Amino acid sequence: MADYGHELLFGTFLTPMADQAERVVALARLTDQAGLDLVTVQDHPYQARFLDTWTLLSVIAASTSTVRVSPNVANLPLRPPAVLARSVATLDILSGGRVELGLGAGGFRDGIAAVGGPKLTAAQGVDALEEGIQVIRAIWAEEGGAVRVDGRHHRVWGAHPGPAPAHDVGIWLGAYKKRMLDMTGRLADGWLPTHAYAALDALPAMNAIIDEAALGAGRSPADVRRLYNIAGTFTGSGRDFLQGPASVWVEQLAELTLEQGMSAYILASDDPDDIRRFAAEVVPGVRELVAAERAASSAPAAGDRSRPAETGTRAGDRSASPATTSATSPDTVAPDRTGGGVPALGFMPTPDDGTRLTDVRVWDESTRPTGPAPDPARTYTAREQAAGHHLVEVHDQLRQELAEVRRLVEEVTAGAMDPGVARSHINTMTMRQNNWTAGVYCESYCRIVTTHHTIEDQSLFPHLRRADPRLVPVVDRLEQEHHAIHEVLEGVDRALVAFVSEPDGHKVLWAALDLLTDALLSHLSYEERELVEPIARLGAH
Repeated sequence: MADYGHELLFGTFLTPMADQAERVVALARLTDQAGLDLVTVQDHPYQARFLDTWTLLSVIAASTSTVRVSPNVANLPLRPPAVLARSVATLDILSGGRVELGLGAGGFRDGIAAVGGPKLTAAQGVDALEEGIQVIRAIWAEEGGAVRVDGRHHRVWGAHPGPAPAHDVGIWLGAYKKRMLDMTGRLADGWLPTHAYAALDALPAMNAIIDEAALGAGRSPADVRRLYNIAGTFTGSGRDFLQGPASVWVEQLAELTLEQGMSAYILASDDPDDIRRFAAEVVPGVRELVAAERAASSAPAAGDRSRPAETGTRAGDRSASPATTSATSPDTVAPDRTGGGVPALGFMPTPDDGTRLTDVRVWDESTRPTGPAPDPARTYTAREQAAGHHLVEVHDQLRQELAEVRRLVEEVTAGAMDPGVARSHINTMTMRQNNWTAGVYCESYCRIVTTHHTIEDQSLFPHLRRADPRLVPVVDRLEQEHHAIHEVLEGVDRALVAFVSEPDGHKVLWAALDLLTDALLSHLSYEERELVEPIARLGAH
């Protein structure tokens, strides 16, 4: 295992075609609206068909609100390091701390020389890059005194430092050969290779060089984030890397994170549909799988009871109705099977309080089957408890985001927020649907709900069916409810459109949202009641 524990990042790698300038900026805005973390652009200043990367990144930063921007990677031979440092710091200040610096030694020597740059050998390029990093860091160190770097390729002697960036900008090196990898471990904040040049089977050896160099420099290997430029298709058979449905991407990228420590995935695509699918179907699935594995691996060893039992309030505020919370205690055990109380698990599934906001029923709750009763004599290890509790944690996030959606809609219907802004907010939240229609406002679907259900349908539920056939009726019913909830989610999106175009649109909107609230909260409680104990007992896959 080489998981360095970094927060996962996801982004796009765009081609800066000059004859499609508006489209490039539109793709960057799509990256931002889809909730991704990074927009990156290749930097080849000798390429006449390309826009200037730094100018383009400045426009992208001004056209977006949350994404970070970075060259992928900056061509140092054509961007003097002192000037580049001040360009980075300036844009970081103006964008509110949203700039990172992908940096390279410059691989196309003839192209660099053709526009007046130095024609360095590969070894000289590595030396120049190391000197350049020294210059950049010294320029950013506003309180560090005059900059004095007397290098063979970059000499800055007596320059005043500054301005300092708005945040601690990461320097991510595009590195493949041993000397560059060694420099990455000693000096860089991140490693930014491309899959086409650093294949999966080469990653372990490359990572080992970085790790060894970091330790030799008195650093932790975890100080170096591992990023990865990737490309793929959603139509393949699934046998090759990123050549298949979204579920294949999810499993392969999660495995890369947990086994090789890669923690940022940057999609090289100029296809808006690929970007949408990546954001809607792949990203939330990878986050969920990695979080589950990390939670399980960090659980105390068997027999360790030092972790306190979970108590407190579950976020399920229905906003328009009295707040629905469930402050529970591990000592509060329901008297029968339907309460789902299992003291040995150390926590309680979230109960359904029975509150309903609408008379419409998506399903007949009285026909829900129940699974086998837990063995009252069974005990659970800390790892098993963590596996069961992970389902509750995921559901709690869905409850919290549902409450936020209701808050946003309440502001919309009160005239406090433009409906288009509300859709934009919802698009950046974790509730998005990964099965959008061909119509407008597709990105306002609740993709995390659908992605969570897809992972359960394709992985968790088949496992539980095989592991304990007594759970088959419960799992079948949960799967049916997934389909029903997806139809309700589509109704919410249609209602947002109706709010703009119809006189009574606000009534349609609240009716759809109330129905979603009733259906989703009821479903989440039922699933926890029936599955947290089997997941603890049987595992999640």
